[in-house]
Amino acid sequence: MFRFLGILFLSLGVAAPVAAQQDSLGIFSQWGAFRDARRCYAVAQPEGPRPDGAFAAVSWWPGTGVRGQVHFRLDRGKRQGSALLLRIDARTFQLIGGGEDAWAPDARADAEIVAAMRTGIDMSLETRAEGGALIRNLYRLRGAASAMDAAAIGCARR
Repeated sequence: MFRFLGILFLSLGVAAPVAAQQDSLGIFSQWGAFRDARRCYAVAQPEGPRPDGAFAAVSWWPGTGVRGQVHFRLDRGKRQGSALLLRIDARTFQLIGGGEDAWAPDARADAEIVAAMRTGIDMSLETRAEGGALIRNLYRLRGAASAMDAAAIGCARR
């Protein structure tokens, strides 16, 4: 678990010392909830042999009024013009982004994705890498709803 948290903090670009900047709001199966000076978020790493640097996050930004914003980081850069497809069980969502990052196109899509994550079992993000190889990051959603609730409550108490 400590390896998971260390990799997660590094993946999110958090500078040391981590303890001074991050507050853990709880670990819920494969998902964690955290708070820093600007936001609260639920986050997980994908399963599989290449999770380094990749994550899925749902964030609350109290200073801007943004709630439940989804963000994905891929483990390598996406090929320009390649679709970003997010699948949650039987539902498919088209994401936007470039390089190593992907987001929902708008707040309505964020809300639909978060609702699907709350009741879903598995989630995968697929696209093509710059070299043409398939990127497929698989996430288990067990604990995601609890982590999102913890993050939302963590920012509501500010």
